[in-house]
Amino acid sequence: MYQTGHTIEQTLDQIHKHDLVLPAIQREFVWGPEKICRLFDSLMQGFPVGTFLYWKVAPENSAKFNFYGFMREYHERDNVHCPSLPEMPNTALTAVLDGQQRLTALNVGLRGSMTWKLPRLWWNNPKAFPKRHLYLDLLWNAGEDEDEGTEYRFSFRRGNEPRRRKNSSGNLVEWWFRLRDILSMEDGPPMLDWVNDPALERSSLSLAYKTLNRLHRVVRQDHLVAYYEERRQTLDDVVQIFIRMNDGGTPLSHSDLLLSIAVAQWTKHDAREEIHELVDALNRIGLGFSFSKDLVLKAGLMLSDIGSVGFKVDNFNRKNMAVLEEKWTSIKSALTLTVQLIAGFGFNRATLTAHNAILPIAYYLYRSKRTESFLSHSEHEDDRQRIRGWLIRSLLKRGVWGSGLDTLLTALRKVIREDAADGFPAARLGEEMARRGRELVFNDEEVEELADTEYRSQRVFALLSLIFPFVDPGKLFHVDHIFPAAKFTKRKLRDAHVPEGKIEEYRERANRLGNLQLLPGAVNTEKSAAMPAEWLARAYPDEGRRRSHARNHLLGTVPEKMTGFVEFYKARRKCLVEEIKRLLGGEGSG
Repeated sequence: MYQTGHTIEQTLDQIHKHDLVLPAIQREFVWGPEKICRLFDSLMQGFPVGTFLYWKVAPENSAKFNFYGFMREYHERDNVHCPSLPEMPNTALTAVLDGQQRLTALNVGLRGSMTWKLPRLWWNNPKAFPKRHLYLDLLWNAGEDEDEGTEYRFSFRRGNEPRRRKNSSGNLVEWWFRLRDILSMEDGPPMLDWVNDPALERSSLSLAYKTLNRLHRVVRQDHLVAYYEERRQTLDDVVQIFIRMNDGGTPLSHSDLLLSIAVAQWTKHDAREEIHELVDALNRIGLGFSFSKDLVLKAGLMLSDIGSVGFKVDNFNRKNMAVLEEKWTSIKSALTLTVQLIAGFGFNRATLTAHNAILPIAYYLYRSKRTESFLSHSEHEDDRQRIRGWLIRSLLKRGVWGSGLDTLLTALRKVIREDAADGFPAARLGEEMARRGRELVFNDEEVEELADTEYRSQRVFALLSLIFPFVDPGKLFHVDHIFPAAKFTKRKLRDAHVPEGKIEEYRERANRLGNLQLLPGAVNTEKSAAMPAEWLARAYPDEGRRRSHARNHLLGTVPEKMTGFVEFYKARRKCLVEEIKRLLGGEGSG
């Protein structure tokens, strides 16, 4: 049944009072700041933004289902999930089946905030996450916008950013208005008084008032939120409507589909809450990871021994969902143990380059019923090293975790099920992968490529940790330049008496594996931009320990001056090639 619309303000009031809620089958909020700004621009221009689909839940059924509130204060690290709501028995509710992203964008823009990470800062650094609110530039001239079709300038800005900017003549040319303030502003004379600023030219005053008045109409006066109302009360019917309606909106992934059906069919657990809580818990282990619900759901299929591992509709039947729920507690424990194990190997969000690589490990730990003692007990050391060696090989080999992944994972699951009685079957897994064109043996050309791995490569940590296994991966280690990167500017190389014709050769090698090592974070900070010979003498006054460090890190003879760098680099690269061949040239058993 079609219903004439509410204003945006009225709709936000419904959201605030939980008269308008989200059913558990809904996905998370996925829009970014640019898309939110685009939505507000479309509203301001009077473009249609689509109707909404609401589900009218009868009071006698409201306690049968799980519901969630809308996201308001989005935080990329600390608050990415919609808040769960308590049971609301005998309450008439309206749940949103289609339009959640648009309504949440309005809620965030007009009543909330967005917080996302700044580049080049650690995820555990509070300064990496400044809060931003949505602003509108009242003085924006649409002709200045490079984005074709955009008429209004919206932007998420920090509270300490200036709201006004004047030109050299002292006239205002930027005036940022915080959107949430429109909810408490009256139109007409009070609004005109508000924009009447001495620093504004007459034409700018007219533009500012016109823009602000338009915003007021869009948010508080025009009835823009029109919707259809669905009154059927069975969740199975609602799931089918949800899937069909969302085909045309933000893409509904297979994992969204699986989660929706799991929510509808699990009887003992709240599937949405369980899966989201597990994703968050896994991502907090060690230095942090960036797993998604897709990985957790695929792990559920794999560890439950459900058909193939693929996100296929046939795998989502009621019987399979019952199996997944029954085994969920054990699956959750096995995944947690797996991530703790790889964090112990030194991996984190920056260095684990293929998330699906952990699934065979998780299946092995699940099948063999391993507990936390597996992480540290000496009797499991050989098994841990087989897992570590296999994992690193698979991450270093290009193309292993690409296309055809579901078929590969299903085959590896069969190998583990049949051949894991004596420990992790790394050799058998390697054979099965080779049979499928993904062998873990590296030829001479691949070894040479690895020996030239760059500092910024996602593979560099895995490679260095394989070559130098004595490094304690349980601690924070940095990839360090042996000869400091700061010494390779053209000016500093000339100052170091490097011949002009050799400068580019030096610079090309500065960031390659031959000039890289793993050092504990604190040690690397202390080393800073010191030359290697100088730092070694300071860090290891005892000559025996100094030689031992040089030998362990394949440093050879370390020159005191930059002019000896290329000779040092070539000698160390040769040693690295020999070591990589020794480690990766044989069978993939680790």
